[in-house]
Amino acid sequence: MNTADPAALSRISLQAAEGKPPRVLEKILSLHDFEAAARRILPRPVFGYVSGAAEDNRTRDDNRDVFDDYRFVTRVLRNVSGRTQGVEVFGQRFSAPFGIAPMGINAISGYRGDIVLAQSALAAGIASIMSGSSLIRLEDVAAAAPSTWFQVYLPGDAERRAALIERVAQAGYGTLVVTVDIPVWANRENNVRSGFSTPLRPSLRLAWDGLTRPRWLLGTFARTLLKHGMPHFENSYATRGAPIVSSNVTRDFTARDHLSWEDLRVIRRQWQGNLVVKGILSVDDAAAARDQGVDGVILSNHGGRQLDGATSPMRVLRTVVERLGPDYPVMIDSGFRRGSDVLKAIALGARMVFVGRPYNYALAVAGAHGVAHTTRLLRDEVDRNMAMLGVNACGELGPEALIRIR
Repeated sequence: MNTADPAALSRISLQAAEGKPPRVLEKILSLHDFEAAARRILPRPVFGYVSGAAEDNRTRDDNRDVFDDYRFVTRVLRNVSGRTQGVEVFGQRFSAPFGIAPMGINAISGYRGDIVLAQSALAAGIASIMSGSSLIRLEDVAAAAPSTWFQVYLPGDAERRAALIERVAQAGYGTLVVTVDIPVWANRENNVRSGFSTPLRPSLRLAWDGLTRPRWLLGTFARTLLKHGMPHFENSYATRGAPIVSSNVTRDFTARDHLSWEDLRVIRRQWQGNLVVKGILSVDDAAAARDQGVDGVILSNHGGRQLDGATSPMRVLRTVVERLGPDYPVMIDSGFRRGSDVLKAIALGARMVFVGRPYNYALAVAGAHGVAHTTRLLRDEVDRNMAMLGVNACGELGPEALIRIR
């Protein structure tokens, strides 16, 4: 495999961030605002893929509703002039208690999306996880942002699993995130309604959606084709995967229903770095992962994209932390949009919160500037809310800062 020139990769990010931030960002006051802006920029099928979830979207919507179950108990006159929101995970200090969650095909939403996200996270000092269903080689992202974590969907057979994990190790990743909540392909009928499919199928509707979104068509899709050719799923296996228009795409993401804890034990023996399991909602599964030597877990329902009706991870967070203990890294994603959301999870014991869709939207709206703006907005919200809660550090927050009202 050819390793891309790190200097060249850095130039991609620098070029993307040159000049003044786009004026559209002046109207983006919260992470919610990025969704409406992205809807105007992305073709309907691509936006539908990012925004949609499984079946009736009940789980996706509950991921937002759950935060209304809690109210803060503020403390006053506490001298909060020394506020810092940094947290430590696996011996590394991050500047904020939130990071960028893995999400597939970022490079369809924004040009060289995975590199832009990873480099922006590196510059901001926050955590970032690259998705295994990405369209840019994992080696390229590791070269551009060496501290990035890599998330993997396990191939169905042991030989391919071992080869893929070896490839990730050779690329220099220090943290491997194994997603375990896709034993079978979900019923994402919302993708069908919006016109998105894997593989992407050329059609008059798709062509029209592209032509009516010239900024995306020229700035992302055409630019990618001209400079890099047809995008492929680059990181499904140790070798290059199928192009996004291939009928083999679905095959690359199936045949996982036989995987078991024994397979995880094998991975633990092979992988020498930090090992994280993502997609856990059960207290017993979280304990089992710890007992298998896993270094941390991410509670997640895949943003509502798998089992519609699955619980929000916020509803099991406190119980998992109590079972595993405060020193074990319990992280969480799914539905986070505000600094107050982040701090509610921290108060319940989460070590780190990961944010997915808003970063994808920001990438589509304003590239590197949009990603940096997202981090800035969320960081400012966390800082203000810490002051009003009367704490100087995330570690000072506990369940006593919350009242559950329903």
